[in-house]
Amino acid sequence: MKIAQNKVVSLSYTLKVDGEVIETVTVEKPMKFIYGTGYLLPKFEEYIEGKQKGDSFDFTLTAEEGYGEINDDAIVELPKNIFEVEGKIEDGLLKAGNVLPMMDSQGNRLNGEITEVKDETVVMDFNHPLAGAALNFAGEIVEVRDATEEELANGLYGEKAAGGCSGGCSSDCCSSCGGGCH
Repeated sequence: MKIAQNKVVSLSYTLKVDGEVIETVTVEKPMKFIYGTGYLLPKFEEYIEGKQKGDSFDFTLTAEEGYGEINDDAIVELPKNIFEVEGKIEDGLLKAGNVLPMMDSQGNRLNGEITEVKDETVVMDFNHPLAGAALNFAGEIVEVRDATEEELANGLYGEKAAGGCSGGCSSDCCSSCGGGCH
């Protein structure tokens, strides 16, 4: 059976950025998703379309095909007082490198990495961690099968996937690579 719309695909892969392994998903614990439902980056799906069990793949997505270029507008300076709980900032919270869950003015949740802590403000980067990077994926198709009607109605993990991780992640890919693991 070939990968096509509404097929459940299981695959293993290694993701490299600049030759460094960023993530590995094994054959023993493959990533599973319903093809064509927005779970993966569109260009990733394009590269694996038509493949079948046992086929291998090796391709590179440009930054534009992946998580986009770095957006300078996504780097913001925030007043320190917004991090206070009951008038205090938790010890160790405001350190460069820490990633904090935040909410924008429309109520959307997003993660921001602290890049600098100043006297009165904190500089945070809300770009995707892999923005600006070329992504090399090499792996193998482990299984391809028809999705059940229930899976098509409710998503593979009982929640309708909306271009994000709905439970199939076996690692920190949801936070490191973003919704859907890619």
